[in-house]
Amino acid sequence: MADVPTQSRRGGARPPDETREALLGHRNLIAFNRALTRWGSQGDLEEGEGTVLCAGGTWIPVVANGAFRFDDTVKAAELISRADTFFARLARGYSVKVRDNGEEDEFRRGCLDAGLEAFGEPVPQMICYQPLPNPTPMDGITVRPVEDEAGLRAFISVNAAAYTTYGMPPEVLSDLFDDTDAVLGDRSAHMVVARRAAQPVATAMIFESDGVASVQWVGTIPTARGTGLGAFVTTAVTNLAFDRGATSCTLQASPMGAPVYQRLGYETLYDYVEFVRWPRPPGR
Repeated sequence: MADVPTQSRRGGARPPDETREALLGHRNLIAFNRALTRWGSQGDLEEGEGTVLCAGGTWIPVVANGAFRFDDTVKAAELISRADTFFARLARGYSVKVRDNGEEDEFRRGCLDAGLEAFGEPVPQMICYQPLPNPTPMDGITVRPVEDEAGLRAFISVNAAAYTTYGMPPEVLSDLFDDTDAVLGDRSAHMVVARRAAQPVATAMIFESDGVASVQWVGTIPTARGTGLGAFVTTAVTNLAFDRGATSCTLQASPMGAPVYQRLGYETLYDYVEFVRWPRPPGR
């Protein structure tokens, strides 16, 4: 099995239409959430009239269950009405991401008027337009693609450990990726695992749509943090995206990751503000 290259072979110039790339990056996020509904056996999806309702393989409202509008003329009340019906059938809550770019202020107010609650800190939507500088090789570390069930289990185990830092229950990762054939068979998704000897220590993924890509699920096990592994695997998958022809690569940064991505060469387009409808107890 060949190692994943950590430097792109494709030269890249900054694209002339950054507004278009930003829109494609937002739509890539929606496409990624659609894919999540296929990768978990308990996933579900409903689309129509400019809305996309994505239920992943687990109950957790944030990350796994999202309501999106594919048409920016759809009002918040319309999206939320459809989402309330869809997710109530699954006995789940859900989240709505609002772009803090000056163009969705009315949409934000509509989420609040409908009783959704603001959750957490704003999440930077970051982008880069060209391959990242080649990192210095790390002694004893190999980065290889996920190509089989064992690789997928390693990807899941690393992120399950990594995201407990943010309060995510460890079983969420297993539930999101429990349809192994669907995950490994998705040609838009490309995962890598970094190992020190035989131990998986860091992971990352890219997801492709409409000629762009996004970095998803960057994780490092707690005992390996502070060693540069997060930056290492992020560079590997970012450059893989450009090798595969992406015109830009986006990511939604965690508080821990944002400074790392900025140093690598990503820049912030805007923040996502998340609004959540929490699950209601049965019978209410």
